[in-house]
Amino acid sequence: MTAKKPVSRRSLKSDLSRVDAHKVKREEYEELPEFTEEMLARARINKGGRPVSSNPRKLISLRLPADVIERWKATGPGWQTRMAERLSRVR
Repeated sequence: MTAKKPVSRRSLKSDLSRVDAHKVKREEYEELPEFTEEMLARARINKGGRPVSSNPRKLISLRLPADVIERWKATGPGWQTRMAERLSRVR
C-alpha cells in the first residue's frame, strides 16, 4: 500500500482554454523579431533536473520478507531513505 501525497492545486491564473483556442494569424508572425547571431550566441540550454550527486545511489534488486517491507512502509513516506540510513550504519 503506498502513501498518498496531498494534491497541490496550483493555478497559472490564466484562461488556458482561451489560450489553447487561439490560432496564430499570418500578421502576428510579422510582430516576432528575427533572431540575430548575438541572440543565438547568448542562448543557453537549460537541461533542468537535479544536480549531479557526489555519491549517487545505485539500483539493485534485493529480496526481503514481505513483513519486513510492510513494517518499513508503515513508518510513512521516506521509508526507503530511512532504511538506507540504517543499513549504512551497520558495520
